[in-house]
Formats: sequence, structure tokens, C-alpha cells
Amino acid sequence: MSLAAIKQYEMPRSERNLYLSFILIGFAHLMVGLFLGFMQGMQHAGIDLYRVIPIVRHYYQGLTIHGVFNVLVFTTFFIAGFLLFVTSTSLKKPINLRLGWLTFCVMTIGLLLTDYAVFTNQASVLYTAYSPLEAHWTFYLGLALVVVGTWLQLLIVGRMVLQWRKENPGQRTPLLAFGALATLLMWGLASIPLAVLFVGILLPWSLDLIPGVDVLFNRTLFWMSGHPIVYFWLLPAYLSWYFMLPKQVGGKLFSEPLARLAFLLFIPLSLPVGFHHQYVDPGVAEGYKYIHFILTFAVFMPSVMTAFTVLASLETGGRARGGKGLLGWVTKLPWNDPSVTAQLLAMVLFALGGISGLINASYNMNLVVHNTLFVPGHFHLTVGTAVALTFMGIVYWLVPHLTGRRLFSAKMGVVQAWLWFIGMTIMSRGMSWAGMLGAPRRTALGSAPYFMDEWVLPSWFTAIGGVILTISGFLFFINMLASLWLAPKAEKQVEVPVAEPLIDEGAKMPAWLDRYTVWAGAAVLLVAIAYTPALVKLISDLSMTVPGLKPY
Repeated sequence: MSLAAIKQYEMPRSERNLYLSFILIGFAHLMVGLFLGFMQGMQHAGIDLYRVIPIVRHYYQGLTIHGVFNVLVFTTFFIAGFLLFVTSTSLKKPINLRLGWLTFCVMTIGLLLTDYAVFTNQASVLYTAYSPLEAHWTFYLGLALVVVGTWLQLLIVGRMVLQWRKENPGQRTPLLAFGALATLLMWGLASIPLAVLFVGILLPWSLDLIPGVDVLFNRTLFWMSGHPIVYFWLLPAYLSWYFMLPKQVGGKLFSEPLARLAFLLFIPLSLPVGFHHQYVDPGVAEGYKYIHFILTFAVFMPSVMTAFTVLASLETGGRARGGKGLLGWVTKLPWNDPSVTAQLLAMVLFALGGISGLINASYNMNLVVHNTLFVPGHFHLTVGTAVALTFMGIVYWLVPHLTGRRLFSAKMGVVQAWLWFIGMTIMSRGMSWAGMLGAPRRTALGSAPYFMDEWVLPSWFTAIGGVILTISGFLFFINMLASLWLAPKAEKQVEVPVAEPLIDEGAKMPAWLDRYTVWAGAAVLLVAIAYTPALVKLISDLSMTVPGLKPY
């Protein structure tokens, strides 16, 4: 189907409420996680707010909630609402509402169990849930139910795409639905080891049904899903950058085949990369660490394709708006639109995050920064900005579209996006700087007796950046809450931005760029090659004897 032919889908109120519910729960948890991040930054600078603001008992409880809420709950709930919305919109079909609300209930029940565990200080195990740190059983079951919710989303979107293909033989799947299914398919494959770990090992362990665990085996299962989950967060942002943002800036998608190929490549290349998080772990052969090092650099390829295609698409918009010269088109982009500004600034910092990610992935350079603050410095550029700021940019048009109200203040939105950009630049610089000087991660540095003098200035960078980010976050939430309840009704419904390709190839598009089977098969094959011998060795040496540890 030509994108030019896509009309706006008239969505019933019940369906809009479902998507809004997902999105609001996600952002509500981001607000809590963001404030706890502010407290962490201040603690690193020697200001211990945990003694005066008793919303949590200690640093590690706050760090756990910050990680779980920001990178697991916020992202997963927003993605659920967004991907179901774009699928329904692009296929011009309602989703199965019963299944949609069932998905919401499963995820929300899981979330309530998780909230109970972390707020009662029974799951201060950080978001990585590393054993032998042991959490209350509700923590493991709760997060497992959230993952089950993502599988239900895959079922919903997969059925809708298959049905659409039957009704439209010979036509290519609309890009938004195509990208949504690629994202959920990748995560559906990648999340299996995590489900095995949480349901098969950690849950019975927390219920004293098994005597102990094997720490190395658990870490391997975690990172089999723990790095691919980054692409589960990033691909919805890519979906907006590829297929929506060009329309918002007045341009067109530079190359539809290249965009489809990038999404399909992420399915096999995102998965077999977990050992680059375990370079210093004993018990994993160096040869397999080297294979994962190569494959981690391979996943950089579709990222570079994304950078090229998205920038070229944005250039078509800047030049259509009168931009001249090599970079004159950049200034012609609609920087007064908060949705556009947020996503453009997210891309800028994502470029730095991608470069710092190559350092983490390098077998030798990783040894210098491993388990230091450099790693969360990188993480905040990618997930904390590329993902979070892009999702904020999306809701600047998506919430008004779903509610029928205007955005409360576009100017406030633009200021908020720039403050996030500035704050994150300063904070991540401080983290990366301290990390290169040897400051450890996952540590209450402000109370550490070994705190070094050279960490003082980077720690203040981290704290000041955190303050600016917190101000930005509060501006965002004020703007959103006002848009939900105070803003007047819009005279005209906000349209869903869907970019047309620069060259519409229609049915001429190769069929293999619209099919997933081969790419999913390639993913299974690569995982088998990259993991099977190492897993066989780990299982043959399995020793389920390590008892749980609850130091907090």
C-alpha cells in the first residue's frame, strides 16, 4: 500500500483509553525513578538526601527503584501503548480489545507485585537482579508477568499483520506495523532466556524450593536477554525517527528499502552479543568472548544505516523548507516544535552514546572501564536520552491526538527538551569522567571511605546535571498533566505523522524485505553458534549451591 494512500484511522474512545493507560502508567513510574536518580546524583556529591527524604530507606533501594522503573517499567509500558497504537493506525484496523485489555491487566498485576517488592525493601537487588542477591518472590513473578505482556503484544500485532496480508495480497506491510512487528519479534526471541531465569530459577529459589543457584549460569542467562533488551527500547525510537519524524519536519523517508533492511538486520544481530558484558567473568572461554565482541560490532552496521537514512530524510525536510548549503538545512528544521526538538536532540546525544558503546564492546578497552561509572554514563546517553527523550517527543503529539486536547505549552516543551539535553550532557560527562578515573558503579560513592580526590569534580558534574534533568522532568510532567486536564479542546485533531518514501516502490519492493521468517531463523542459528558450546559447558559444571544474600 502506498503510504500516500494511508488515511487517518478513526479510533474509538475505548481503544484510545487503552493506549493512554499504558503510556500514563509508564510515565508515572518514570517520574518516581527520575526523582530517585536526582537523589543518587546528590549522594555522589556527598549530599545524602536519604536521611531527610524518607521515601526509601537507603541508597541501594533507591538505585533499584530508579533502574527498575526507568529502564524496565517506563519503557515497556510506553512501548506497549505506542506499538499497539501505530499498528492499529497503519493497518486501519482496531486491535482485539479484549486481548489488549488482558495484556494491560497481566502487565499491571505484574507491576503491582514488583512495586510491592521494591517499595518494601524486599528487592534491593538492582535492575540486573544479580544473584546471590535475593529478592522477594513477588519481584521475580511481577517482572515475569510484564514480559508475558510483551509476548501477548507480539500475538496481537502478529495476528493483525497476517490478517492484513490476507486481505491485501501482493502489497507490502505498512511501515509502522512492519517496524512494530520486527521489534516485538526480536524481543520475543531475546526474552526467552530471561523468562527461564526468572521463572525457572530465581522464583523457586526465592520460595526455598531449590537450595541455591549457580551465579555464572544466571549471569549468562541474564545477559542473553540483557543486551538485546536495549534494542527493544531503541527500535520504537527508530520507528519514530524513520517513519514519522521526516513527516514532522516536512521531508520524506530517504530510502524505504534501507529502512526495512535495518529493522530486519536487528532481529538476528541484536541477540548473540551478551558475553561482551562478561569479559571479566571466569568460566567463559575467551574464544566465545571474542566471537561476541565481533558480533557486537556487527550490530553497529544497522545503527550506521539508521544514522545515514534518518539524516538524509531530515535533510529532505530542511531543504524543502528553504535550507541551503552544506548544513544550512539544519537551521530550517522546525526547532520550535517540542516533538521535533526532543527527537533531534536525542539523536545528537545518541551519537555520543554509540561511540562510547564501542568502548564497552571492545575486548581490551572494556577492561579499563568495566564496572566503573563510565558504563552508566554511556547508558544514560542511549536509554536515558535516545529512548527517554524520544518517547517524550512522541507524547507531545500523541497525547493531544488521543485526548483531542491541545498541548498545554509548546514553548515549555521546547525548553524542557533543551534542559534534558544540557543536563544529560553534563551528567553523563561527569559519570564517564569519574569512570575513567576508576570510580566504581553501583556504589554509594558519597559515603565510600576510599573516595578519591580526583573524583570530586566529576561527581559535582553528575550532581549538577542531575539537578537540571530533574527540573526538565518536572516541566515535562507539568506540561503533560496540564495537557490532560487543563488544555482546551483542539479545533482540529492532531494528525498521526506518517512519512512518505522519497521514491514509492510499492509492489516493486523485494518481498524478502517484507518477511520475517528467514531473519528469525538466522537469529536462532547465530544464537546457537554463539552460545551452545558455552552453555553446554556451563550446564555440565552446574552447581546450584549458592544461597541467597539479603544485605539490605
